[in-house]
Amino acid sequence: MKTVLTIAGSDSGGGAGIQADLKTMTLNGVFAASAITALTAQNTLGVAAVMEVDPDFLAQQINAVFEDLRPDAVKIGMVSSAPLIEVIAGRLRHYGAEKIVVDPVMVATSGARLIDSGAVGALKEALLPMAAVVTPNIPEAEILSGMEIRGEEAMMQAAERIGRQYRCAVLCKGGHSVSDANDVLYAEGAFYWYRGRRIDNPNTHGTGCTLSSAIAAHLAKGYPLAAAVERAKDYVSGALGAMLDLGRGRGPMNHAFDVKSRFLD
Repeated sequence: MKTVLTIAGSDSGGGAGIQADLKTMTLNGVFAASAITALTAQNTLGVAAVMEVDPDFLAQQINAVFEDLRPDAVKIGMVSSAPLIEVIAGRLRHYGAEKIVVDPVMVATSGARLIDSGAVGALKEALLPMAAVVTPNIPEAEILSGMEIRGEEAMMQAAERIGRQYRCAVLCKGGHSVSDANDVLYAEGAFYWYRGRRIDNPNTHGTGCTLSSAIAAHLAKGYPLAAAVERAKDYVSGALGAMLDLGRGRGPMNHAFDVKSRFLD
């Protein structure tokens, strides 16, 4: 079994972050290890508080995984400050990590800001050039590209601009678009569109975490990037289509990890 390391924040509600990553990776057929960047107090309704881990402790978590399990791929999610980003970049360079998926988490679905202004620059300089693929949604792609995105042509331009500047593949996700759920991948000078119908489901919290984790899982298993993205998108679309509900909370919660064997090898 292949191993994937997720480096991200903990979600006490279980719908996003480390918790969603571990569940998604497990159900996509890989062994999931973790290094936690921050603790959050959150539920289906929003984020109440965030507490970062000490950078030295984050380094020790990453060391512990690489010195024993040696991940075949790495997924990076919520990292809220520059010192943590620098630790991650340094440790991954030290171990020669491969197949790195960066989900540039900046704002939660509920609207809570999850990254400080100094960390955005560190993310661009330290992590994006290391990535096999970066997976921004439209608001994140606007920040990374420095341009407004309105429509598919602009999505392609932004993905290419980010990819050329940071020398990485870019999956620009269209889920924040008004009328569709189409994503575009820019990789090695080519574009690949992944068409999807918009599913009327309020349970969208954590879909970004789930998608990037599924991509990392399939990269670890040896799939080419374009195929890994296709399989990951099918997995998330199937989860949203299942229309699963937590019950009392009725808040935005993603259940991508509850869609089981039909997406496994």
